[in-house]
Amino acid sequence: MDKLLRSEGTEFNVQQLIEEKKRKKSIAKRFEKIIPVFLFLCASVSVLTTVGILFTLLRESIGFFSEVNIFQFYTSTNWSPWTGEFGVAPLIGGTLLITLIATFVAVPLGLMAAIFLSEYANDRVRRIIKPVLEILAGIPTVVYGFFALTFVTPILQSFIPDLGIFNALSAGLVVGVMIIPMVASLSEDAMNSVPNSLREGAYGLGATRLEVVMKVVLPAAFSGIVASIVLAISRAIGETMIVTIAAGATPNLTFDPTQSIQSMTAFIVQAATGDTTFGSTIYYSLYAVGITLFVFTLLMNLLSQYISRKFREEY
Repeated sequence: MDKLLRSEGTEFNVQQLIEEKKRKKSIAKRFEKIIPVFLFLCASVSVLTTVGILFTLLRESIGFFSEVNIFQFYTSTNWSPWTGEFGVAPLIGGTLLITLIATFVAVPLGLMAAIFLSEYANDRVRRIIKPVLEILAGIPTVVYGFFALTFVTPILQSFIPDLGIFNALSAGLVVGVMIIPMVASLSEDAMNSVPNSLREGAYGLGATRLEVVMKVVLPAAFSGIVASIVLAISRAIGETMIVTIAAGATPNLTFDPTQSIQSMTAFIVQAATGDTTFGSTIYYSLYAVGITLFVFTLLMNLLSQYISRKFREEY
């Protein structure tokens, strides 16, 4: 009798274990079905945000271009919204001037820093310099702006006596310093992805370290380096606080870096924080300038992706 009871109890416990296992497996299957949906929703956030921003810009810009001729907007050289003149060319010119100066600063310095970190620096030096670059990338842009205004500009005035307190030169130089970490970090990653076998083969043929860098590493990492430069330029185009603080608010269509200028982002800040009436032409001009800036950055990002695909080396 005892043996029969023990047998029935064992059978009952086994049956419970089987049912419990089936239940857990069913829950796991449901969880597996939910996870892809959740991950898809997370991935869709950035896409939906971009679509929402684009929709808002287009909707408000249409209201602006219904009052201002689009051809006049992009070709006129007079920008004075508060007097009814909407020629965005001075703002585009100011943005391009800042970007040009920043590019001349960031590309050579960032590229040389990447070459040093990838090909010359030992582990100890790399562990010191890399965090410093990361700190440089994490400094708030408003701090960079006041640094340009209160430190860089007085130094430049000692060499250029006629330089005004607000000028494109100091703003462009500091924007260039700000984007150095982007060029250096991404370019270093591109160089580190080059197989060591290529370097060893060049050394085996008698090449010097500089020759290996110039004739082997840089050509092999060309697509990544150019992509990093294009992304850094895109970042410079969209910079706001440095230009707003240090470059002034004078919409001049000039390529003289000693003059005060106004960029597209600086105008958006000026108008958004000023006495701009909701629904007015000036209010809608914010979105017209914003969609112009959006197109600039979009084209730069598309160019970066094209270059990466076109010149990518696979090993």
